[in-house]
Amino acid sequence: MSTVYRLKANELNHHFLEQIKAEFADKEIEIVITEVDETEYLLQESNKNKLLKAIDNVKKRQNLVEINLQDLQ
Repeated sequence: MSTVYRLKANELNHHFLEQIKAEFADKEIEIVITEVDETEYLLQESNKNKLLKAIDNVKKRQNLVEINLQDLQ
């Protein structure tokens, strides 16, 4: 079984550890810490293509969604 938690380091607390203990009980677990670079995620090939297409749409003024800010209040 694999579980991924994504949180900021300052969010680590006693409750988080208790949650892990409850989920995995007496099983042996491995904890790996990896710093997340959001720009790296956004530039993965599938995301990069979506972003480039969106930029192209904006430049061509195609497939745009307009929102009236007054409607959001």
